[in-house]
Amino acid sequence: MTSTAQHPPARSGAAPSGVAHGPGPLGRLGTWVLDHRRAVSIVWVLLIVGLGVFAPRVEHNLSGAGWQADGSDSVAARELAVESFGGNASSAIQVVVRSESGPVTEGEGAEVIAAVTEVLEGDDRIAQVVPPQPGATLSQDGDTGVVLAGAGADTNDMVRAATDLKDKLTALSTDTVQVTPTGSSLLWSDFNEANLEAMLKSELMSWPVTLAILVLAFGALVAAGLPLLLTLAGLVASAGSLVLINELVPVSIWAMNFAMMFALALGIDYALFIVVRYRAARAAHPGPDGVKPAIAQTMDTAGKAVLLSGLTVLVSLSAVMLVPSPSFRSMAGGIMISVVFVLGATLTLLPLVLGWLDHRINKGALPWSRSGEHRSPKFAAWGERLWARPWTWGLASLLVLLALAAPVLGLNTAMPSIKVLPEDASARVGYDVVQSELGEGAPGAIGVVVEEAQAEETAAVLSADSGIAGVLPAMPATDDSGLVLVQAVPTVDPSDPELGETVERLRGELPSSALLGGAAVENLDLKTQLDESTPIVIGVVLALGFLLLLVALQAPLISLLGTLVSLLSTAAAFGVARLVFQEGYGADLLGFESQGFLDAWAPVFFFAMIFAIAMDYTVFLLASAKEHHERWGDAKEAMVGSLAHSGRVIFAAGAVMVAVFFTFALSGPIPPKEMGIVLGVAVLLDAFLVRLVLLPVLLRLTGDAAWWSPAWLRRVLPTISFAHD
Repeated sequence: MTSTAQHPPARSGAAPSGVAHGPGPLGRLGTWVLDHRRAVSIVWVLLIVGLGVFAPRVEHNLSGAGWQADGSDSVAARELAVESFGGNASSAIQVVVRSESGPVTEGEGAEVIAAVTEVLEGDDRIAQVVPPQPGATLSQDGDTGVVLAGAGADTNDMVRAATDLKDKLTALSTDTVQVTPTGSSLLWSDFNEANLEAMLKSELMSWPVTLAILVLAFGALVAAGLPLLLTLAGLVASAGSLVLINELVPVSIWAMNFAMMFALALGIDYALFIVVRYRAARAAHPGPDGVKPAIAQTMDTAGKAVLLSGLTVLVSLSAVMLVPSPSFRSMAGGIMISVVFVLGATLTLLPLVLGWLDHRINKGALPWSRSGEHRSPKFAAWGERLWARPWTWGLASLLVLLALAAPVLGLNTAMPSIKVLPEDASARVGYDVVQSELGEGAPGAIGVVVEEAQAEETAAVLSADSGIAGVLPAMPATDDSGLVLVQAVPTVDPSDPELGETVERLRGELPSSALLGGAAVENLDLKTQLDESTPIVIGVVLALGFLLLLVALQAPLISLLGTLVSLLSTAAAFGVARLVFQEGYGADLLGFESQGFLDAWAPVFFFAMIFAIAMDYTVFLLASAKEHHERWGDAKEAMVGSLAHSGRVIFAAGAVMVAVFFTFALSGPIPPKEMGIVLGVAVLLDAFLVRLVLLPVLLRLTGDAAWWSPAWLRRVLPTISFAHD
């Protein structure tokens, strides 16, 4: 250490209690990597190149759908509609044909409809093609009709079909006849396209900002570039692996989108922690034989914290698997795969590169760089300030967090509306035409699959309901299933909360064999499933996070406090999200149209992500605090020393994450903006208020009690030490 800060005397004896004698398991791993650098290099090259071959196919191969509640009536109704009614299901493609020169079924309009039909019938993913039907898919004035292209494949292939067909269909438009594909499959196709463009734009914006922050944090160009190279390796490997996994089970394209973001954020976090510690350890072992001891010390301290942080992230995200929806499970799985690769690269590839670079890691050093300084005088002074006035700083940070969290009490959620798409997107244009010509609820038509004997009763119940504007004649099954399909048009827009009340009422009044389906009903069922799953996921995440901290720190009180304070930044982030996305504050600045609610998938998924990131910082801070308490046996040194040694890393890592997440709020449709704002605000508050103010204050107020552990618990838990001889 170059710092001249005074420490209390270490505990008496050869080594402080709990301090490892010689390299621990991770220290030995680090030195083993150096001894077998050629083999490790070959493995990583083969891994990156082998999986990297598949990476360019990630956009095309991954699925675009999967947003459904498995086991729900609506999904069962859709599957029956595909099997028995020519694919007249929620995933069917609707092609809106509108004529400006007379009835669309005559003259040029009829020619265009024939051309549309030919294109659709030429795709083997399309089942039955149904022309516009009077009283159903033909407007009263006759100038607008909808050609229904039945789903002849699963929802993922129908999204791909929509992507392949939409340009061909749009190209059939003439001067007087407009062709606009729409429907659920087109919505997801257009959304995934807009989302991918936004994600790529955000990534391009975030990389130079990230590099600038890293240069300021490290004070050297070579050291600053290491986290980005590490992240790139993890990204390439995870992208290729997702393509291969998709051959076995459908993987949502969102899995890659989130994996890109998480790999960048965590890769930088982990590399920061490791590189900063290595530079200090190398300065303490300046001789030519100092590389191995420096690597061993780095891995036994920072490496152990990184491993525990990675495990915490994986455990938090694994809880999302409890939501029985393919999209959620594949998104969580995709992020977990990227974390595994980044973690593997941090613990094996990074030590190898550090050993190879050695002192060259400080090349391109900036004038203010202090490469060997591990203990930051500024953050040590900040720790002293918090120690002197804990109540002032603690209450101030708590009041800010509670004030920002207060709006969360009025938060409303719903499944995304058509407003998530750009105004010129094909699905949105077609949606608006259908709504204006066929009725407010026409885009959200309800399909009821029922036994033929109960068809009349079903039609009667639908016709008598105040939430239904019209009922179409029953459609007989194309097979011998004995079923019929009765379609009904609601009186309200598909995203109107009143539709949920109508569906709930109908399910209580329709015959027992009736299954309600349609895109809008599927969204309602998914929202119901998310509302039911969210408390379970939150409870599991909190419980597992606490247990991991307990195992790592072996201190019940600070493990519990470290877990609970994460709820403050999470609640505050969702409070801000309500103001922005539900109330519309800043909508013009961010370039979106408020839906009047937050997307229903945000609470459960973002909570797991926020908690994972928050625990990342918690592990860094408390691991350093435990290391100091083990070495010096002093509560003040544990608190002040943890800030002095990890505060700069947490500050820099938090700044990088905030920059990465906020760039997602600047472009693209609403969901990426929600992700950027919610995660960006959460990290901003968690890193700078919770981890650098509130949690150290709690260490100050609890003192030595923070590290107390009953004897029976110490006997049960494995011995884990963060100090290094």
